[in-house]
Formats: sequence, structure tokens, C-alpha cells
Amino acid sequence: MNETKLRNLLEKIKAGDVSVNLAIESLKRLPFEDLGWACLDHHRYIREGFPEVVYGPGKTCKQLTGIVSRLISVGGPVLVTRVSKEQSDYVVRSIPEIEFHPISKSLTWSGKTSNPMPPNKGTVLVISAGTADLPVAEEACLTLDLMGHPYKRIYDVGVAGIHRLLDHLDELRQASVIIAVAGMDGVLPSILGGIVSAPVVAVPSSTGYGANFHGLAPLLTMLNSCATGVAVVNIDNGFGAGAFAAMVNRA
Repeated sequence: MNETKLRNLLEKIKAGDVSVNLAIESLKRLPFEDLGWACLDHHRYIREGFPEVVYGPGKTCKQLTGIVSRLISVGGPVLVTRVSKEQSDYVVRSIPEIEFHPISKSLTWSGKTSNPMPPNKGTVLVISAGTADLPVAEEACLTLDLMGHPYKRIYDVGVAGIHRLLDHLDELRQASVIIAVAGMDGVLPSILGGIVSAPVVAVPSSTGYGANFHGLAPLLTMLNSCATGVAVVNIDNGFGAGAFAAMVNRA
């Protein structure tokens, strides 16, 4: 955060030159912290309702630790996605309060104070077609958890055994939002879109044999869905799905 700019703004409020509402709008754009190799957007929570999320790949262990330390200093919560074993080991040694989640390869810190549960429309269902899709599904779950939205997991119910999915029909129809993670042919979100009234967030995963093209095949299947109410995020983007579902689930 630029302390000089903030001080000037507060002086203007004190003098009556700037209204409180105008100051709030200014704060939505003003504060960030320049670390020299990263600019941390500390007030993203004010604008979007959730702090900046850190993407692990491409950062050195020291850089990642520095970013996490600064985010913790302003109160969190903190979510770091797609970290390597080397990164996770280094950060956890340096900051013991950080928790590593091995399935999703994520780091989290819940914050100095528990965040109040935001008003919401109900429970988000996180559904995976197969167990190979769990890393992406768990990334979505962590995002929902840190954003304070209730969720439930239903895993390994892909269309190769459609009766497994239909066994949860009552739960599916009671959900406020559904996140559906699928690789291979990526058909699961279309099936869900045809049997529920809730919006479906489709997440193509990179699991599958050669013609899956590392997630491109299910991505195209989901984009071409004939079912209504299906929105698609990028390949393996569990965080994006969780964040979008939380926004939809706000009351």
C-alpha cells in the first residue's frame, strides 16, 4: 500500500473535501504493495469479496514465501494453488501455520479471525466424474471453504455408470449451484444440465487418453453442450469454478 496516498486521502476526508462514499471508491483502486517482483493487491477483498489468490508455478520458493508472509500480515485468508513439493516444503518450514493440501497441491491459511458465513442461497455440490479428477475438484472445494460457502462432495459418478449419479437425484435437485469436473469425453455437465434447475459450472480436466488432448476434448464438449444453464471454465481451473460458484451462490 502507498502510505503517502492513503494519508493524503484521509486528510481530505478529515477536512471534508472528500465524502466517505468517494473515499471508499478510491480505496477500491488505490492500495497495493510493491515487493519489487510482485505487486500484492491487498484490497481485492473490498472490490470482489475475497483476497488475491496466488498461482504457484513460476515463482521461486523464496518469492512464494515472501508473498504468503505479506498476505498473512493483512489478515488473510490465503490460498496458493498448484504448488510443487519443493515449494510446499519450503513454505511450510518457513511459515508453520500454513496448511498443505496434497491432493489439490494447494496451500491455505484461514485467517486471523474466522470469516462470517456470507448470505447464500444454499449448498454448492462439487461433483467429479472420476477419482482422477479429484485434484481439480478439491481445489474448488478449498476455494468454497475459504470463501465461506457450504458445499458437499459427490465423487466418482461419471456417465460410464450413470446409475451412480442418478442415485443422488434428490441432492442434485436441492443444490443451489453445481460444479461438475470431468475429463475423458466431458459429458457429465451436459447430463446434469438436463436434469436440474440449478446453474452448472463445468470444469474440463486434463485426465484422459491421447484424444483427450490434455483436456481440450472435454472443454469443447462442454462448450458445445445443448443443455441450458451450463457455464464453462478453463481446463483444470478448480479455483475459477469455486470462485464463480460462490458468486452465483450469494444471496
